[in-house]
Formats: sequence, C-alpha cells, structure tokens
Amino acid sequence: MPSRLFLPDVLAGQVAVVTGGGTGIGAAITRELVGQGARVVIASRKPEHYARAAEGLSAELGVEVLGLPLDIRDRDSVEAFVGAVVDKLGRIDVLVNNGGGQFLAPAETIRPKGWDAVVQTNLTGTWNLTRAVFDRVMGERGGRVINITMLTSRGFPGMAHSVAARAGVEAMSRTLAVEWAPRRVLVNCVAPGLILSSGMNNYPDGASVAQAMQAEVPLKRLGSVQEVAELVAFLAGPGGAYITGQTLVVDGGRSMWGNTWPLPDDGDPPPVVIPKEPWEA
Repeated sequence: MPSRLFLPDVLAGQVAVVTGGGTGIGAAITRELVGQGARVVIASRKPEHYARAAEGLSAELGVEVLGLPLDIRDRDSVEAFVGAVVDKLGRIDVLVNNGGGQFLAPAETIRPKGWDAVVQTNLTGTWNLTRAVFDRVMGERGGRVINITMLTSRGFPGMAHSVAARAGVEAMSRTLAVEWAPRRVLVNCVAPGLILSSGMNNYPDGASVAQAMQAEVPLKRLGSVQEVAELVAFLAGPGGAYITGQTLVVDGGRSMWGNTWPLPDDGDPPPVVIPKEPWEA
C-alpha cells in the first residue's frame, strides 16, 4: 500500500522496529513505513499477536513484515530481540516505541501491582528497548527514536499510572535528544489524543464512551490511526531531520479544551472577598 503523502522510496534500505505494530496505531504505522519503502519488524510478547499480524500485514502489503517475540519489561528478551533484528536485517534505523498498556481506574483504586506493571511496561520498557538499540546500533550509526505517549500536559484523570509513565518518557526523550545529538540520534514523542482504534475495545463500553467523547474535541470527531501514523512517518523521514526533543500532539485540539472527568457539585461556592491591606482605601 503506497503512502498517500510520501514517496514510496523515501525510507528504502532502512529498517524500522514498531512495538505493538500489529494492531491499532501500531499497525497503521507499520503500513505507512512499509509504504515509504522501509523493512519493518513488529514485536509482541505473545506469539499469537505478532505472528498472525505479521502474516496478515505481509499478505496485505505484498512485502514481508517480520514478526518477532519481545517482552520489553525483560532486559534479556530485549537484548535477544535486538540481536535477532540485526542478525536478520543488519541494522535498525527507526525505533517506534508504541507497545504499552494501561487500564482505566480512579487513583485510589490502583493497587501497587497494577501501578508497577503499567510503569514497568510504559516507562521502563521504553527505556530498555531504546537503550539496547542505541548500544547495539544507533550509537554508531545514528537513527530516529519515536515514542508514542499520551496527553500529559493537563494530567489524565483515571490514568494516574499511565500518565506518570508517559510523562516520564517525554522527559526522558528530551534528555536523550540532547545527550545523543552528537551521535545523530533524534528522539521525539507523538502524543495521540482521542483516536478511533481497536484499542478502545479494551475498555468497558468503549464504543459508547468514544461516541460521547467526541463532544469534548474542538474538531468534533475522533482522530484516525492514519493521522497518527503519518506524523510518525514524517519524523522518521527526511522532513524530520531537524526535529528532536519534541512532543508533537495529534488531538484535534482536545488538550486545550473539554472536560471528561466530571467533578461533584458541592453546592454554592464560597463568597469572594477581595483582600486589602489596612491602609488601602
């Protein structure tokens, strides 16, 4: 499937790794990068996820999409994965850290095990793979690291664990962008807003919630996975060559407006008394 925005050979000869690349936003990123000529490797912890997706994407795109096992929380698994990609394809030019996970819950209901699992996956897992790719390949050759995060600037009620981890990824990315600039490694984040993807099926009554949340977006619609993928592809290609340390938001204006976490009305607000010093008239 050719890209609708970019030349089909813009990434020819390059190898991209997309974690979580078999579903939702990750699958759209995989399609877009393949459409630009890249060889793409997708990865997941469970064989039934990456193997079926790799087979389906390969058939759809007419180009082999390689699927390999990877548990980003396990450093031995990460090292084995990076080694396997380099052994098979010789290089890694683009790393898209899209794999992750969370669950919707008020902060007071999040148990320690749940908190640790989300932070270990979304923050530590991102670090594990990024560092392994840098050590094995990008520290010498340069490359692009693109981290998929979430809307963090206003907090994210109901997602305290994930927003903390994703904000950590964004801060880490800004830091690595400076430290690794002399190595020609560009590190950026893409923060999707309310995106219509298969991931919404992971939440109770996801379709109804998504329908209602459109009213909270200034553009009055959900975003598409393709709109996220095309920004990722831009950062991976020649157009992104002078962009590093940034978090680019794809949210239809959502982060500037809206209220999806209603707060209780405790009655009339207290009276406002403007203070003044005794000597003021």
